[in-house]
Amino acid sequence: MLGSAPLMEASSDLQRLVEQTAEGGVLTLSSAAPYEGNVIIDKPMTLRGEEGTVIRGDGTGNVITITAPGVRLEGLHITHSSFSRNSEEEYAAVKVMSDGNLLENLTITDSYHGIYLSGAHHNQISQTTIKGKGDQEIAGQGNGIHVYYSNHNVFQGNTISHMRDGMFFDYSNDSQVEDNRVSHNRYGLHYMYSDRNVLVGNEFSFNVGGATLMHSKSIRLENNRFTLHQGTRSFGAMVQACDDSEIIHNEFFYNQRALYIDQSQRNRIIGNKLINNQVGIELWASSAGQIFSENHFERNTAPVLMIGGQGNNHWSEHGKGNRWGNDYPMMDLNQDGIGDLPVQYSSTLYQLIQENELVYLFLNSPAVRIYELLGRFSQKQMVMVDDPHPLMSSGQSLPLGWVTLGVVVIFIIWRRKRKEVER
Repeated sequence: MLGSAPLMEASSDLQRLVEQTAEGGVLTLSSAAPYEGNVIIDKPMTLRGEEGTVIRGDGTGNVITITAPGVRLEGLHITHSSFSRNSEEEYAAVKVMSDGNLLENLTITDSYHGIYLSGAHHNQISQTTIKGKGDQEIAGQGNGIHVYYSNHNVFQGNTISHMRDGMFFDYSNDSQVEDNRVSHNRYGLHYMYSDRNVLVGNEFSFNVGGATLMHSKSIRLENNRFTLHQGTRSFGAMVQACDDSEIIHNEFFYNQRALYIDQSQRNRIIGNKLINNQVGIELWASSAGQIFSENHFERNTAPVLMIGGQGNNHWSEHGKGNRWGNDYPMMDLNQDGIGDLPVQYSSTLYQLIQENELVYLFLNSPAVRIYELLGRFSQKQMVMVDDPHPLMSSGQSLPLGWVTLGVVVIFIIWRRKRKEVER
């Protein structure tokens, strides 16, 4: 192949092999033994491995640094970057400082950060597995993918675990995060000051928190799944100081909080499933202008908790509210799919949680249920939700024939009593 290097044995010096490869050429590495890392790629080229090819750093820096555009890394196991935090530079298995690169089908282990993008735009990272060391606290790890001042990047089909944050975005806009699997991290994904990013079709599980959207705007969370985030501070997704965003058609199962919203304005939360969570939505009074519509709440200990007082949020849009499950029986006499009366949910739990977050550990205990019952009788409950147009859940509405029969029976009883009075 013109401009490509032959299959090179691991005994060769990798930096020299890179330097000998023509611009635009292909360097294919064997799997015989590990190659020495701490390599700089400063021209467009492809670095490709066989199955089992390993590039190992010496633990003092980045294993691979890319400074030129148009570089491709494919089929490599990259390992053993520096974990030192005494330097101004944050080290990674792969440090990308240029545009238009492709990193595909990589395995990254034993590195502080997995992949670090710095001022790097229009890159694609796909089908890559990044795993932390697992033998130290999360605080001792970097992030799986760290994106700093880098825009218009695509992250697709990656698997990330046992890092500090699975993916961390800092001042990085207009990127696509799609079909990734992220588990056993602190936060699965973390946006800071990062706008217009799209998060679609990802799965987050067993993290402290699934996705954290902070100080950002115009984010789209769509068709993601958040499961099994448990702990007093855990959540499926956190929306904090995040405005004008869309959270649509996501699934939240078995989380401490499915959705946590604080200091956030004008977000649309539409068509999500929140099932078997401790708290469906924890909504702080510092947030206003949220629209909740067509969401399905089912078997949550508390579907919604308002903390810090009432906020100016809306529980329906265009005449469509939310589905509240079989715990809130409704009638639909005209069979239009919308309950004939509003759904109002009240609770006293907000008081306990404001005073002590540890209450989350006991939400399923009988004591909490008794506390709620006493609050109902003492009239200390506060309205959490007032949904004017609740949607009927499947199987919740009485069949029209039974409704008609009920009306007829009531009419007959009324007529009989009237005749008795007239006599």
